[in-house]
Amino acid sequence: MTTSNTIDASFVKHFEADVHTAYQQQGSKLRNTVRFKGGITGSSTTFQVIGTQTANQKSSRNAQLTPAAITHAPVECTLSDWYAGQWIDKLDELKVGHDERKVLATAGAYALGRKTDELIISVLENATQTIGDGSTALTKENILQAFQKLNAANVPDDGERYALVGPAQWNQLLSLDEFSNANYVGDAHPLLTGSETRKWMGINWIMHTGLPTEGAGDSAATTCFIYHKSAVGLAAGQDITTDITWHGDYAAHYVNNMMSQGATLIDDNGVVKIVCQDKFSA
Repeated sequence: MTTSNTIDASFVKHFEADVHTAYQQQGSKLRNTVRFKGGITGSSTTFQVIGTQTANQKSSRNAQLTPAAITHAPVECTLSDWYAGQWIDKLDELKVGHDERKVLATAGAYALGRKTDELIISVLENATQTIGDGSTALTKENILQAFQKLNAANVPDDGERYALVGPAQWNQLLSLDEFSNANYVGDAHPLLTGSETRKWMGINWIMHTGLPTEGAGDSAATTCFIYHKSAVGLAAGQDITTDITWHGDYAAHYVNNMMSQGATLIDDNGVVKIVCQDKFSA
């Protein structure tokens, strides 16, 4: 039996499950595009940057093997706490004609998902390799330059390269026959849901509305990114959890969704920024 100052355990269990599911399926577009570490204890963790290794031979048939020197450079990732809460009025629950729990769970998941993407995009901005100055639209030449930079740095071409572009740049890409023609593009990455995606040149292309944009009107410029999954890290000390409490003075439940996450740039060689004009003329 549920009283005014207690909450049905089933309600809490299902609400938290709804938040977690919505976050995984629709909230964050980028979580699956970067390296992830969960269950972190403390306020920070480290990701390892592993250098290239060189193969060698024995000096003679029975000689001792010589270990190949390989560098390990830990990169620190600091975690921060994030909250997304809302009120559920007790009497409003009796009046609404939809599943209020599901609506608010999805809203909370979206909020936390946007924050996850913000964390990832903010560290992508710290990359130093840049193409373009924002005066022209995204072109095939820009993309080939970025592609060349990744290849020259021996960034793996293993299906885990990703590109983030804004709505205007997505339209600019669609004007390229190679990008819009099904004969050139493949299916999107199976783990990238809730967003418009496709695969081209071995890169998983994602349309994202949260990319950094400077200026306004015809002078607006958006920074797009092409990167490898191993170049960026996302860490979580606490994955999404939900707390629901009754406040009699408000005659409402307060639903708070929480997580502890942080992101870091692991390998600058694995990220290329493309600054391009943020408009499209058909």
